[in-house]
Amino acid sequence: MNPIRNTITQEMQFFGNTNPLDLIQEFGSPLYVYNETILRKRCQELKNLVTYPHFAVNYSVKANGNLTLLKIICEEGLNADAMSPGEIFIEKKAGFTSDQILYISNNVSAEEMRYAIDQGVTISVDSLSQLELFGQIHPGGEICVRFNSGIGAGHHEKVVTGGEHTKFGINTEYIPEVKKIIEKYKLQLIGINQHIGSLFMEPEPYLEGVHSVLAIAKEFDNLKFVDLGGGFGIPYHKYEGEERLDLQKLGQKLDEILHNWVKSYGKEILFKIEPGRYIVAECGLLLGTVHSIKQNAHTKYVGTDLGFNVLIRPTLYDAHHDIEIYRSSNQFSLTEEQVTIVGNICESGDIIANDRLLPTLYEKDILGVLDTGAYGYCMSSNYNNRLRPAEVLIQSNGQARLIRRRDTLEDLIRNFEV
Repeated sequence: MNPIRNTITQEMQFFGNTNPLDLIQEFGSPLYVYNETILRKRCQELKNLVTYPHFAVNYSVKANGNLTLLKIICEEGLNADAMSPGEIFIEKKAGFTSDQILYISNNVSAEEMRYAIDQGVTISVDSLSQLELFGQIHPGGEICVRFNSGIGAGHHEKVVTGGEHTKFGINTEYIPEVKKIIEKYKLQLIGINQHIGSLFMEPEPYLEGVHSVLAIAKEFDNLKFVDLGGGFGIPYHKYEGEERLDLQKLGQKLDEILHNWVKSYGKEILFKIEPGRYIVAECGLLLGTVHSIKQNAHTKYVGTDLGFNVLIRPTLYDAHHDIEIYRSSNQFSLTEEQVTIVGNICESGDIIANDRLLPTLYEKDILGVLDTGAYGYCMSSNYNNRLRPAEVLIQSNGQARLIRRRDTLEDLIRNFEV
C-alpha cells in the first residue's frame, strides 16, 4: 500500500494487522471500519470524568446502534439512552438491563409509551401533554421530565436542542403545571434531564447548562437522579491541529459543582451524562473508492462511491470530515490541488468534501473519511436503491471481523408485498 495521506490513522494504529486496500478487497467498497481499542478508550475516559461516586455514563445509542459495538460499550460498564422502541429492543439484545436504560421520548404515541412501560425502563417526557398522557396510562408510576434550561449549544442550528428555538423540553415557567400533573396522577418524579446540543469543544457552555438544570432540580424534592445531558465534542479538523475537548478541565469543574450541589440538596443523588458522538465517532472510519475525475468549469470533481446515502452529515449539516488517501500503485502525488469530492447519488448536494486542498488524486485511489463512527451508518439509506455498506471491526488483537454484512439486491425488495 502506498499511504499518500494517512498520518492520523497511522498514529492511532487504526487498522491493526490489516490495511485499507485489503479491507476493501475482502469486504467491498464503500465500507465502515471500527476500531475496538479506540472505542473502549473513549468509554473509559468518560467513566472516569469525575470523582463524585454516584455517576453514570448513558451512551446515546442514536449515534451508532451496531449490536457488536453496543455489546462492547455494555462490557465497559456504560448504561444506555434510548429514543425509540427499536433502540430499547436492541439495547436489551446487547445486554443492557431495564434499569440501565433511560427512554428519552419525544412526541410519542400511547402505544410507544406503553411499550417502554412494559419493558420496565425509566421514561423521560418533554412536554406537559406527554406528561399528562403518561399519567393517564400509568398513574402512580415513576417518571423523568426533560426541561429546557434555556441554554443551547451546537455545531449547527439543526443540532442545538436547548434555548429559545428548539422543540425539546419543558420551559421553566411551566414548573407549576408539571407539579400539578404529577399530583393529579400521583406520579413519582424520580429524575429530570436536559440536553443543550451537540459538539461543544469548550467546557463553559456545558457547565452553564449544568448550573441551569441543577437550579431546576432544586424545585423538586426526592429526586433520584439528574441527567446533565451530552454533546461532548471531538476534533473533526485533525489535519489542521484542532485541539481536543479538555476533559480534565471539564471534569474538575463538574466535580466541584456536583459535590457542592448535593450538600445543599441534602442527599447524594445519581448524576448521569448522555454522550453519543464522543464514544463512537473517532472509532469509526468510512472507506470508499475513486471512480472518476473531471474538470467542470473552475471545479475539479473527484467522483467516488461515497454518496450521501452512505454518509449524510456533510450534506445535512455542512459537516467537515478529514480525508485520508491510500493507493495501490507506486504513483506519487507531487502536488496538492483544490478538489470537491462527490458521491454517486443523483443530487447536486451529494458532496463529501467541498473545495478541499489534497494531494493529487487518481482513479482507483481509496479514500478514508475520518471520524464517521457517529451518525454515519445509522443515518444511511437505500436512496437511489443504493446498497448500504458492510461494517467491520478491527478487534483489540488487530484482526478484522465482519459485524454487519453488506446489503444485497434482494434486501431492496424483502419487505414488499407482491
